[in-house]
Amino acid sequence: MKLSDMFASLSRSAQDFEKRIDVWQADLSKKGNELAENARKWREDAEKRQSDLNDQITKYFDDADEKVKAQWQQAKTEWDGQIATLRTKAEDVRKKAVAMNAEDTADWYEAYAANMVSYAQQVQDEASNAVAAAAEARAKADAAKTA
Repeated sequence: MKLSDMFASLSRSAQDFEKRIDVWQADLSKKGNELAENARKWREDAEKRQSDLNDQITKYFDDADEKVKAQWQQAKTEWDGQIATLRTKAEDVRKKAVAMNAEDTADWYEAYAANMVSYAQQVQDEASNAVAAAAEARAKADAAKTA
């Protein structure tokens, strides 16, 4: 192979590689936009679910007696404090993550999201158990009224 043929081959290979890179970048950009849109939709759905849940909780408390309201207000205050502490810790760690290189920062946010989803699932499991216990207690209370 002549030197000129080798350079021509290398040039063609470089051009092909540049075209593939353009395609990869376009795919990454599209996927990034899709991920951002999915995250936006998820957040909107989560806000709607939270609003519905808040309305339901308000109804439950409106029907509860004063002793129950006082106990749950104290618990809610403590939980709100714990959530504020969690957010503060997350913000401190997030500030440190920003100083990392881009790849490490992305890894950090992915790990953070996975941990928060895991935590939310644990809280949701606890809420499901509470709903089941509430239904059982309501059935017992209704049975006691009719007996």
